[in-house]
Parts: sequence; C-alpha cells; structure tokens
Amino acid sequence: MSTYTSPTSVAGHTANTSAVVRITIVAAIGGFLFGYDSAVINGATGAMREYFGVGPTALGSAVASALLGAAAGAALGGRLADKLGRVRVMRIAAILFLLSSIFCAIDPFFGPDMGGFYWLVFWRVVGGVGVGVASIIAPAYIAEIAPADIRGRLGSLQQMGIVLGIFASQITNRIIVGSAGSAESSWLFGLDAWRWMFLLEAIPAIIYLVGAYTIPESPRWLVQQGRRDEAMTVMVRLQGQAPAEHRMSVIERTLDKEHNPRLSDLAGKAFGLKPIVWIGIGLAALQQLVGINVIFYYSNQLWQSVGFQEGDAFTISTITSVTNVVVTIVAILLVDKIGRKRLLLIGSIGMALTLGTMAAVFATATVTDAGPVLGDTAGLIALVAANLYVVFFGISWGPVMWVLLGEMFPNKIRGAALAVAGFIQWIANWLVTVTFPIISEASLVFAYGLYAFFALVSVFFVVKAVRETKGVELEAMHD
Repeated sequence: MSTYTSPTSVAGHTANTSAVVRITIVAAIGGFLFGYDSAVINGATGAMREYFGVGPTALGSAVASALLGAAAGAALGGRLADKLGRVRVMRIAAILFLLSSIFCAIDPFFGPDMGGFYWLVFWRVVGGVGVGVASIIAPAYIAEIAPADIRGRLGSLQQMGIVLGIFASQITNRIIVGSAGSAESSWLFGLDAWRWMFLLEAIPAIIYLVGAYTIPESPRWLVQQGRRDEAMTVMVRLQGQAPAEHRMSVIERTLDKEHNPRLSDLAGKAFGLKPIVWIGIGLAALQQLVGINVIFYYSNQLWQSVGFQEGDAFTISTITSVTNVVVTIVAILLVDKIGRKRLLLIGSIGMALTLGTMAAVFATATVTDAGPVLGDTAGLIALVAANLYVVFFGISWGPVMWVLLGEMFPNKIRGAALAVAGFIQWIANWLVTVTFPIISEASLVFAYGLYAFFALVSVFFVVKAVRETKGVELEAMHD
C-alpha cells in the first residue's frame, strides 16, 4: 500500500507535494526504461553487425524493430489504460521490459546465425511494446495526479527519466566496453559484452515493477469507473479535504461515466478528427522528424565514420547525454514560468540553425571509401553544432511535447487521443531511424538538411497551432 504524510492543505494548492513528487518519480521510471531501452543498442550496433554478419539495412531494421513495437504499444496502451487503469498498465510495461532485457541477452537456441538475429529482433520488439506503453501512460498519469501550478515541472520528469535512461545506457556501455576491451569481446560469465548491455536493463525494470505496486490509481480514472469513494480518498490524501471536494465535483462534470472512452470519440470535422487531435499528432510527429534519435541511436558510428576512434566516440556520446540531462533540468525550471509555447519556439529556431550548420559542415567533408572525413576544424564545428542541437531540443521539444500530450486533451478523450499521438510519434521515430543508415550512406548533407527543414516547419506549426496550457486545469481543456 502507498504511504502518505498527513495533508496540510491550502485551498487551490497541493497539500502534499512531497507525495505527488514521489508518485511522479515512480511513474517517470517508465521514462528511464524508455530512454535506456531506446539508446542501449547504440553501443551494441557494431558488435551485432559483426556477430550476425548483417548489412546496414538489416542492422537498421534491428535498431528500428523496437520502435515498431513501441508504436503498437502506444496504440494499445491508451485503450488498456482506459480499461484496466493507469497503474496496472505500468506493471504490464515493467514485465515487458524485464522479459526483453533477459532474452536479448540470452539466446539458448540459435547462436550467431540469422535465427539468433531474428530472436534478438523479436525480443527488441517486445521491449519496444513496453516502451510504447510507458511513453503514453506516464504523461497521462502524471498530468492527472499533478496540480496545475506545477504540472509542467512534474510532467517534465518523464523526459528527465528518458534522458537519464539514455545517459545510464551510455555510461553502462562505456564501462562494459572498457572492462571487456570491446563490445564484441566476452565479459562476465562468458557472455558477450554487448549482450550485457541489454541484460543490465533488468535492474530498473524490476524497480519499476515494484514501484508500480506502491502508487495509487489516477483519481480521474477511478471516477470514470464509478469508484468515487476510492478517488476521493486519493484526492484527500494528496490535496486535503476542501480542495479535493472541489476538484472532484469538477472532474465529475467533465467525465461521462456512462460512456467508456473509445477511438470514435476523436472523430471531428477536420479531416475526420477533432482539431486538438491533429495538433497532438503534429507535435508527436515533428518531435521525431527533426532527427533527434539519430544522435542517440547512431552517434557512435557517426563519429567513428568521420575520423574519431571508438573510445572517443563513446566519450562524445556520453558528453551529449550529460548535456541532455542538464538542459532537461533547465526545461523543468522554465516550463511553468515562461510557458510551453515559448519554449517550443526557442527550440525550433535553435534546432533549425544547428541542423543547418551540421549539413553545411558535412558538405565540406572529404569522401573516402570508408565514408566522409572531416578536417579538425570542421569536426569541432560539427561536434559543437550537434551538442547545441541537443541543447535546443532538450529545453523544448524533448520535455514539452510530453507535457502537452499529457495535459492538452479533454478528460473524455485523453486516453484515446494519447494512443493516436503516441502511435504517430513512434512511427515517425521508426521512419527516421530505419532510413538514416541508408540516407547517411548516400549523403549526410541531405540527411541533416532534411531534419533542418522539419525543424523550420515546426516553427510555423507552433505559431499557428499550439495554444498555451500553462496553469490551466485539466478540466478546463476543451476541443
């Protein structure tokens, strides 16, 4: 059972902020696993290519396989969350993460042939389903638990979990490679080093599973299920009696307890969907079409291809991850002060400029049989531009997209709308990831120029379509 300190509420504010923060942190562990699972393969791609003897297309498919699973998980997760509850679905996601981490590391059947490769891809897909589920459950749950005045900061903890997971995977990979000598070498108990990269994900998966048994269900979901007394108990513990009673009455007015949420609720006159759903789809797609995950999935190979050694490439990837963590902290401090829309605009403009710089720098590269090679000055400029790109993404589209998706939809359609937006986000992620190895072999200039174009599109999208939600209660959100 969950434990809470005695509430000492003031009207309109959270009476027990420490309890809300603790609950949010547990939910955000799903984000940590999301980040770790997504980025851990970055250190294993070269070793996997050698071990299984596959080419760039098959390798890209393996990297992207988890993303297709994530798309399926996101599509199913919203419906499951509306049917089973937010917390139960978190537990399901934790189990999927745990199974994936174990069976990506252990292949009792096939070994280093294509059978073993397909086994690995299958369990990457299973882990991807967990990623997709976690990616939409955490924003919804956090938004439904958090008070309006700190909802942005708490919602941003999802992104903090993601970037910490990415950072943890980079550090773990670096330690393993340093101890084993290379990702291809055998390490502890004779298991290949790259397989240990996957296996260690089991630790946070177990923590997430245990944590999901210590947090309460979303009061808004409980009201939807007609379990008003349970919802009231949660609200009183978190907010105090008087604010909880007021909030409960507002929630009941905005929920239809006689009608379970379904995808048909999203239907509208704007090309078949409600306008707010299209805005969510646009946010989800553009967050990926700017190419951010190219940095996290392929950065080691990218920096090696332009002249850096393997150890240096790991160091650069680690620096990038640290940068991402720091700027996410900045975003958490700013999102409830200067607002969601302004942060998105700052990020869009910065990403367009830095991605354009990277495209211009790679246009100066000397093309060899081994790939493009940058000079010392050009390499430094590319490195600075790549990290500035991460800075602009990390203070804006990284956390703010998840915050907005968790809070912008009306109560009656939140689960279904999040499922659609989450599905689109992961399909866009998959599209960028699976095409990058092919596009980059043809032209890195074109690749980064394409991502810069989408960053520029995002500027106009934010100006025209996104409305500010800072300080607005969830019950005040409308179509």
